[in-house]
Amino acid sequence: QVQLVESGGGLVQTGGSLRLSCVASVRTSSKYAMAWFRQAPGKEREFVAAISWNSGSTYYADSVKGRFTISRDNDKNTVDLQMNSLKPEDTAVYYCAAVRASSWYASTRAHEYEYWGQGTQVTVSS
Repeated sequence: QVQLVESGGGLVQTGGSLRLSCVASVRTSSKYAMAWFRQAPGKEREFVAAISWNSGSTYYADSVKGRFTISRDNDKNTVDLQMNSLKPEDTAVYYCAAVRASSWYASTRAHEYEYWGQGTQVTVSS
């Protein structure tokens, strides 16, 4: 079982930056792919970014490419999302997700992820 806890959300002005962090409590030596998803009010959950166990594979939604960067530290069991040049349309609850996977694998599909955090609110004011 894996528990995920997100932090780092908040209120920021357009053009500003935030760094989200997700800490995973992992009891085994299994490898996990990690990802961030988000859900805005009245909208479905959408993919933001994903990273493989060895950080060799990363994926981004087109809407965040060039602005967001996903990274991880397996020694600390953390995955971060650096968000720059934030826009009002980035406003959402951001969720961390994890799935057991091989070293190079990561997925952009929400249904493949086994574990989810409770989410952290990001609000970008115009």
